[in-house]
Amino acid sequence: MIWTILILVLAVALYMFGGKFIKSGNKKASNLDIIMHKGINAVAIILIAGCVCRLWTPAYLVNTNPAILQEMVQNMQAQQEQAKNKEVRKYVKNHMDEMIGNAPIAGNVDAKNTIFLWSDYSCPYCRRVHGELSRVLAERDDVRVVLKNFSIHGALSDAPAKAVIAAKIQDNAKAAALDKLLMDKEYFTPEDMKNQAKLPDTIHNNVMKLAKEAGLDTKQLEKDMEGDVVRKELQNVRELAQRFEISGTPYLIIGDKAFPGAIPYARIIEALK
Repeated sequence: MIWTILILVLAVALYMFGGKFIKSGNKKASNLDIIMHKGINAVAIILIAGCVCRLWTPAYLVNTNPAILQEMVQNMQAQQEQAKNKEVRKYVKNHMDEMIGNAPIAGNVDAKNTIFLWSDYSCPYCRRVHGELSRVLAERDDVRVVLKNFSIHGALSDAPAKAVIAAKIQDNAKAAALDKLLMDKEYFTPEDMKNQAKLPDTIHNNVMKLAKEAGLDTKQLEKDMEGDVVRKELQNVRELAQRFEISGTPYLIIGDKAFPGAIPYARIIEALK
């Protein structure tokens, strides 16, 4: 701003006094003198106009018509979203099987409409979108939800994420049942949080209780939780999250569009169209 004002002052001075710098031996100005004088004036006018625009435009946008700024931001976000959705569409089309991999699936496993869901069992917003997705699956058998369990909250996330992935090795339906139990019930309490040293074991034991309720062989489940299948799936979840620039949960890919955040039922249905 300061440099703009200084240039404006210099430009005005150049316009007013620039002609005095042109010296001619003749009393009558030559054609060259006239051309140089006009050139100096033109440069000064351009500088003045540029400085005035630079000073006036921010004031106009902020004070007179701030709605333009909001519109510019919205247009920029829309362009970024279109570019991202184009990348998502291209990748999903060519790597569908790879993205599903060893992930558990809720709903009809052979459904033609696929929703990829990155979520964390300790995330309250993930629980909210789980309820919306459960409503969709209850009403439609042409939709499946591929569960990409994102372990991002340490002890609160590790055991449930691993358990649901490992559960698919025994039976996908039981894996989906465990996913539902973990989302619908509280698998840790405020009292559990007080003893951080024992928290991982407490969470693990609580998850095993729910796994037993889902009909799983918990001894086999514990072995599979530390196996290659689970390790590869968690790696796949992280790699895809990095590719799609997923920084938090929940995050959905519905068809060929990406939706960060806990979107409502109506928006999910609209995206499926």
